[in-house]
Amino acid sequence: MSRKNFEIESQWEGATLASFVREKQGLSWAKTKHLIDARMVEISSQVCRDPARRIHSGESISILSSPTPKKPFDHGVVIRHLDTHLVVVEKPSGISSVRHPTERDFTAERRALSPTLEEILPELVKRRDSHSRGGKTQRLRIVHRLDKGTSGLMVFARTVDAERGLGKQFRDHTIHRRYVAIIHGLIRDQAIESQLVRDRGDGRRGSTNLPSLGKHSVTHIKLRKQVGTYSLLECRLETGRTHQIRIHLSERGHPLCGDTVYRKTVFGPEIPDNSGAPRLALHAEALGFVHPVTGSTLSFDMAMPNDLVKWLGSLETPKS
Repeated sequence: MSRKNFEIESQWEGATLASFVREKQGLSWAKTKHLIDARMVEISSQVCRDPARRIHSGESISILSSPTPKKPFDHGVVIRHLDTHLVVVEKPSGISSVRHPTERDFTAERRALSPTLEEILPELVKRRDSHSRGGKTQRLRIVHRLDKGTSGLMVFARTVDAERGLGKQFRDHTIHRRYVAIIHGLIRDQAIESQLVRDRGDGRRGSTNLPSLGKHSVTHIKLRKQVGTYSLLECRLETGRTHQIRIHLSERGHPLCGDTVYRKTVFGPEIPDNSGAPRLALHAEALGFVHPVTGSTLSFDMAMPNDLVKWLGSLETPKS
């Protein structure tokens, strides 16, 4: 399968996917929408079938020569633990944890074009849970999130008591969360601390030098292996802010492979990504917490997915 790749330039910020594809391919609106509906267009390596999806600077568009295979009903989501109060799952890369507030009024048909984990999981739980079969699909309660491009372990609450108990553990930073990340360059073991803000001055989330602003954030990093000019890191979150790992590493000049957003320090030049990463090279491999109702200790591990394993292996193989 061949593909044409395009980077989103600033003048296309906020435009629809259909308008971009139509312009680049010189197609009619009808043929453009058919191309998108046929699973032949990707945004940042993920199929998008929503022609009205807004595109943004830093994303990439790929137009494929043939359709990508359809995903199964479960979209690759695996339930690791299920009881009456909570559910722990393995989230694949390419699925948003929850729907963005600006998309909350989407019709059911449009939601189905790019379902979120929040929308996929209730039906999976219903099919798995014998007590809920035949009854009403239960709404799950969000207690944390993973970025769309990040794979790994997540926990959802099923009851108010579980939501409150898990929420307190997240606020108290007692949840154990460990990630693996592949970055550009080599960085020493350290704890990275900063005050994270929504806009660091160049339109991106990032850190500020003003201690009175932002939210205190701490990421503990440890080198697992150096792979050529790249490094495999273990990252442990002491706090869990939005895009925390990506921001902390990027601001120190070591952006994650496959990251199309955080690729430079404040007002600095963009660091090119020639790694060939299939997606954002970040995976939440471990999750541990105290059950909010029973008090038992729960701990889960998830191996790095095959797409990252295969790509990492290619980095380790010397080029002939």
